[in-house]
Amino acid sequence: MKATAGDQVVVEASHLMAHRREGVVVKVDDPAGAPPYLVHWTDTDTETLFFPGPDCHVVPGRHEGS
Repeated sequence: MKATAGDQVVVEASHLMAHRREGVVVKVDDPAGAPPYLVHWTDTDTETLFFPGPDCHVVPGRHEGS
C-alpha cells in the first residue's frame, strides 16, 4: 500500500455491527509512501499513527500541482 499526504484512507467494516471509518493522510515519512501514516479521522476528529490492514484502501486525494 502506498499513500501521500492528502489521500483518503477508508477502513471497511470488518463485521456487521462495525462502521466504516474514513480519514485523511496528514503525513507520510517514507519517501516511497509506505506505512505507517499519520491520519486525521473524520469520525473522531483525532490524529493517530495508522498501520493499514487488509480491510483498508487508499483513495487518491487532490495534491498541489494536480
